[in-house]
Amino acid sequence: MNFPSELKYTKDHEWVRVEGNEAYIGVTDFAQRELGDIVYVDINTVGNEVAKEEVFGTVEAVKTVSDLYMPVTGTVLEVNAELNDNPELVNSDPYGDGWMVKVSLADASEVEGLLTAAAYQELVGA
Repeated sequence: MNFPSELKYTKDHEWVRVEGNEAYIGVTDFAQRELGDIVYVDINTVGNEVAKEEVFGTVEAVKTVSDLYMPVTGTVLEVNAELNDNPELVNSDPYGDGWMVKVSLADASEVEGLLTAAAYQELVGA
């Protein structure tokens, strides 16, 4: 499994990549493996401020639907439109083309409270 060191992680298996005052968010390699083949991503929170640990959407796999939890408080600026036609990008490239939302950070210091790659790797026992 892949645990890019430049990302931050949550116990709910989301990752965050900060770029200035904005952040990209998706699910981890571990999460997509646990879910199996992703068939649909449902995110309708564009323009909304979503508080840390609130649900910002769902991801549907062949056998289950799972909530997506916001790792940091922020306003959803964009949803990855590629996932509409190609939800399997979450499986094939979870940290790249499979990103889910782009948010503007309400409080950048919240990022510091997230897990490092090493801590997340320990959490999932990889």
